[in-house]
Amino acid sequence: MSEFPSTPTAVLSRTPSLYVVATPLGNLQDMSFRALGVLRAVDTIAAEDTRHSQRLLDAYGIRSKLLALHEHNEQAAAGQLIERLSQGENIALITDAGTPAVSDPGARAVARVRAAGFPVVPVPGPCAAVAALSVAGFGEDGFRFVGFLPPKQAARCARLAPLRDERAALVFYEAPHRVEECVADLAREFGPARRVLVARELTKLHEEIACFSLGEAAAWFAADTNRVRGEFVLVVEGAPAREGLDAETERVLTLLLAELPVKRAARLAADITGAAKNALYARALELKGEAEGEG
Repeated sequence: MSEFPSTPTAVLSRTPSLYVVATPLGNLQDMSFRALGVLRAVDTIAAEDTRHSQRLLDAYGIRSKLLALHEHNEQAAAGQLIERLSQGENIALITDAGTPAVSDPGARAVARVRAAGFPVVPVPGPCAAVAALSVAGFGEDGFRFVGFLPPKQAARCARLAPLRDERAALVFYEAPHRVEECVADLAREFGPARRVLVARELTKLHEEIACFSLGEAAAWFAADTNRVRGEFVLVVEGAPAREGLDAETERVLTLLLAELPVKRAARLAADITGAAKNALYARALELKGEAEGEG
């Protein structure tokens, strides 16, 4: 199999399309052959920061035209993309680093282009969230991508509170000037024993990856002022499994038992709450026995 298509246009569809292209987080060697081929072949590249992206394109000798598409002009820029696509152009969408439209501009533009009837084609590659998760070692129960939390503490804690019992690993992005406050709130909401992976400056010269309990995080940051520099991904392990049923599941089961036989009550409770049917049936028998004993 050849390393590159024989002609630049071979990487593109015959139908004018928007290509969502992942670019390196920092290490230029993470650029895929396909991404390079697409960026060379398209008529226009929509970029979050054209000056930043120009350096990437210059490194690979790519001469495609650049168009700014960022959080402040996304709706207007999306209109330009649709107009260019209607004229037969192929367009690539890139962000400053990683995969576009994942806590970066692009989601609204993608939605509008798709609604206008044009194909949107993913060109996969680097993603900071997945890169950090892959080295965390506690994503076996799946993961939930949260992205950036609100900057104010009250709003941040309100966002975290419903996630306390989430069994899946939680993935956050955070800026350097808020990372210590964020980790302190994670410890407050999830408890100091929960583990967290801190991934700083992924794939870059000063990359640093460390894993410890949330209770140890403050000391880790305080030990070296350089540890609050750069871009961060935080991966928090999921909540431990609770023994028995949670209060809401127990309430639902009790209400159903008041009106239905044990087996049917357990089955409906499982459908409503998502809890394991066997555990619900066993608890239903206990509750039924307790009620009969009291009678």
